[in-house]
Amino acid sequence: MRVNAGRVPAKGLTIELDPIISCENISFAYIRPDALELAVPVFDNLNFSVTKGQFVTVLGHNGSGKSTLAKHFNAILLPSGGTVYVSGMSTADESKLLDIRCHVGMVFQNPDNQIVATVVEEDVAFALENMGVPPQEIRRRVDEALDAVNMTEYKTHAPHQLSGGQKQRVAIAGVVAMRPDCVVLDEPTAMLDPRGRQEVMRTIKALGKYFGITVVLITHFMDEAAQSERVVVMDDGKIIFDDTPGKVFSHVEALQSVGLDVPQATELVHALRRQGFDLPEDIISEDQCVAALSALLEHARTP
Repeated sequence: MRVNAGRVPAKGLTIELDPIISCENISFAYIRPDALELAVPVFDNLNFSVTKGQFVTVLGHNGSGKSTLAKHFNAILLPSGGTVYVSGMSTADESKLLDIRCHVGMVFQNPDNQIVATVVEEDVAFALENMGVPPQEIRRRVDEALDAVNMTEYKTHAPHQLSGGQKQRVAIAGVVAMRPDCVVLDEPTAMLDPRGRQEVMRTIKALGKYFGITVVLITHFMDEAAQSERVVVMDDGKIIFDDTPGKVFSHVEALQSVGLDVPQATELVHALRRQGFDLPEDIISEDQCVAALSALLEHARTP
């Protein structure tokens, strides 16, 4: 893992010489439609990499550059400077575009924008048919993908009859069926209710646990980030933190200064620490918080 100035590297993480995604000194700017000569820079000389098998969350307030960065991972956007590599292939190489998008699949915020068929199983099969996968193999992959996202019982349903969370799981199944090495999810729960968010998060965690798929999750929900292995925080096009969730969320004031919250358990522990209570600073879950408070009270009762 490359380390940038201005960000906190994850302690104990090994350096991967051949990451699945590698952004090397990339720059990007949007061109304003009302003034073609005026560019709006998003980031400049940014370095970022993801190793195989990781579950990485990228956080940042609106306009921080996180979604723009995500769109570079499978050549939806190309950098104006620097290079993005996917499994060693440059995204600027047009001859490798199909291979790159087979290696890295994308799931977006609104599942309705990705669902193209009138039957769930046909939608999951759509990309495979365009790839020329044999029919028997398509059948096998569709069944496995729907089973992976717990949507087998809905395979003959019309997508418009599904809930938002179910639609998003169908969209994820369509990507999983392509057998990617990595899935990038750009705020996939932003439009969902709490139940739908929970369904999708269970599915996302299963991708790595059961299929070995590398996951990059773009989100603004702190509780989702707390469930990942690595949290990357962006602000104004720069990476300011890159570490385990416990380490990143221990920087409460720094995160709040860039418009981000922390998990509620972390915020409570931080407030208690400021009052002088001896509690660990890397607590991110309710269970950890309960255990730490119980231990503190038990210690206080001990003569």
